Amino acid sequence: MRVLVVEDHAGLARNIARALRESAGYAVDIAFDGEDGLHMAVTNPYDLILLDLMLPRLDGIALLRSARRSDVRSPVLVLTSRDDKKTTVELLEAGADDYLTKPFDVGEMVARCRALIRRAHGIAASAIEVGDLVIHTEEMKVTRGGRSVSLTAMEYKLLEYMAHRPRAVLSKSALLEHLYDHDWEKFSNVLEVYVSSLRRKLNRDGAVPLIHTLKGRGYVLMQQ
Repeated sequence: MRVLVVEDHAGLARNIARALRESAGYAVDIAFDGEDGLHMAVTNPYDLILLDLMLPRLDGIALLRSARRSDVRSPVLVLTSRDDKKTTVELLEAGADDYLTKPFDVGEMVARCRALIRRAHGIAASAIEVGDLVIHTEEMKVTRGGRSVSLTAMEYKLLEYMAHRPRAVLSKSALLEHLYDHDWEKFSNVLEVYVSSLRRKLNRDGAVPLIHTLKGRGYVLMQQ
C-alpha cells in the first residue's frame, strides 16, 4: 500500500510516516504544504491520504475539494486540532472519509488507516480470505490451510495489496506504483523475483496455485 502524508510539521510528518512503515508496512510519501500535496495526490495512485488542515500555500479543505473535483478517489483521513461540529460537517461534505483530532494515539491512527483501506475495497474484517489463504492485516501474518506462511516484508506487502483486489488483473507498473514510495528506483525484474518467491511459499505441499500470470497483462490473485 502507498500512502501520502500532507503535514507541514516536519517532525510529526516523519513520525507518522515511520509508524505507517513499521506498523503496517506501507510505502509513504510526504508533502509539507498544500500545493505540493495536491499535485502529488492528483498525479499518483495513493491507497490512502492523511491530510492536515492548517497547511501553507493551500489549506487542507481547499486541497480536499480540489482533489475530489479532479476525481481523486483515495480515502482521506484528516488530522486536525479542531473538533467542533461545524468543522466535522465541512470535512465530510468536502470529501473526507474520517478524521482524527490532534494529539492522537499512533496505534489508533494506524488502525483507522487499515480500516479505511479495507473499506475502500469492500472488506469489512481485518482478516482477508482468498480460498484457504488468510491474511491477518493487523498482525501482518499469513496462513494457508491453517499453516503459517513466513514471508519477507516485501512479499507480505505484495500479497496484501493483491488480496485487497482479488480476481483483478494487476499490471507490473501498477504493483510497483503501490509498493514503493516516490524516492525508490523501480525495476520490474525486482517485482518478478518477489512474485516467484511468494508463489513458491504459497504453493508448498502441492497446494492449488493462487497467483496467476496473464502474459502481457500482469498478475491476478484468485483460486480457480
